[in-house]
Amino acid sequence: MKIIIPMAGMGKRMRPHTLTIPKPLINIAGKPIVQRLVEEIAKVCNEKIEEIAFIIGDFGEDVEKMLLSIALNVGAKGKIYYQENPLGTAHAVLCANDSLDGKVVVAFADTLFKAEFVLDESRDAIIWVHKVKDPSAFGVVKTNDNQVITDFFEKPKIFVSDLAIIGIYYFRDGKYLKSELQYLIDQNIQKNGEFQLTDALENMKKNDTTFYTGTVSEWLDCGNKNATVYTNQRILEFSKNEKLVSASAIIENSIIIQPCYLSENVKINNSIIGPHVSVGENTIVEYSVITNSIIQSNTKVSCVNLDNSMIGNFVEYFGSKKEVSIGDFTVLT
Repeated sequence: MKIIIPMAGMGKRMRPHTLTIPKPLINIAGKPIVQRLVEEIAKVCNEKIEEIAFIIGDFGEDVEKMLLSIALNVGAKGKIYYQENPLGTAHAVLCANDSLDGKVVVAFADTLFKAEFVLDESRDAIIWVHKVKDPSAFGVVKTNDNQVITDFFEKPKIFVSDLAIIGIYYFRDGKYLKSELQYLIDQNIQKNGEFQLTDALENMKKNDTTFYTGTVSEWLDCGNKNATVYTNQRILEFSKNEKLVSASAIIENSIIIQPCYLSENVKINNSIIGPHVSVGENTIVEYSVITNSIIQSNTKVSCVNLDNSMIGNFVEYFGSKKEVSIGDFTVLT
């Protein structure tokens, strides 16, 4: 089994946090988003993950080393591919053409999920879906009584289905997927100037590929600040029976309302923290009340009352605002 992870996007909706680091490497409760994605996919797969292909932009050597380490942590070989121009989802997947053979999972790296099912790898193809209240904002699928997909719809204006595609797909024959993606490129089949994966899926369905749904119990978006803070909240809830506070964290004259994640060498002084707060390593929080927020590493926060906030790495913040989104290497006093 191989996992293909397109993640070359610039993450504009997550700025300023993506000005210094790719969005999939932003930490949530101590782990990068893409690492959590890989680990969840591994849980539903029967077969060992042999290879993980990351399709990235010019992110630098440090990021590439981190991605290869994430693959190694689940016992897989990591490979790096590059998408130099944003030409659509189909083009992004095809950038990993040398890895498109055998059984593959394609997973776009701005989403997390929880699922109880085990992947049936004997099926032609499976598309992960989740029921949503407003299907008009998503690509959706329509199914028959056997959970076989009969139709794909992109952001339907009238109701046809509430099963939204979450951006994770399984293909039993990666080589066949590659040929369909290449067909789009060769025939210059585009929508809005981009090559779309859904066009390849539609053509595969017409050529008798049977697509099934894999319904996830929870779908967590990491597309913007508010969604990412909410995802942090849900991850902490899922993990509340685990050890979330490092033994090296120093807590003085403070109250920690669980669930909270406190990394190594965190210092909390004269503060109330939680619930649903994640604090990265070497960060200091003093004289503050913080709820439902993410604070990254090597940061100092003092005399604040925060909720629904994100603060990056190497930040110094001494302020009065109730809700903030502060990127890396920022000083605000």
